[in-house]
Amino acid sequence: MIIIVRDHITLLELQEMAKNGFGNLVKGVVDIEKHICAFGGDLHADEEAELIKQGSNQKNLWGINVYQDLPYPDRIEFDSMINVRPQAGNLTRGVDDPKIQERIITLMKSIIIE
Repeated sequence: MIIIVRDHITLLELQEMAKNGFGNLVKGVVDIEKHICAFGGDLHADEEAELIKQGSNQKNLWGINVYQDLPYPDRIEFDSMINVRPQAGNLTRGVDDPKIQERIITLMKSIIIE
């Protein structure tokens, strides 16, 4: 089940999602302009599609994995097929721009309540 987080989600909620999904991680897609996230999809593409349905612009969406049992910055892994955007200069599954990485980490720190 995909949930859209506009304000906060607890670390405990993420741990429960991980337990019911991939075990040690939760997939997420971050909208760096709207400051919202989608969590809980089997694929980043599913979460991306849900955010686009709700008005997000694809160019602002980045796929991440959240390892809720690790501290920052290791908690956030920048690895998703939706991140491959040759036309925008992102040639890998990661997030190549360190400024965008920092925006994502900052957003996750404000959304995930420990």
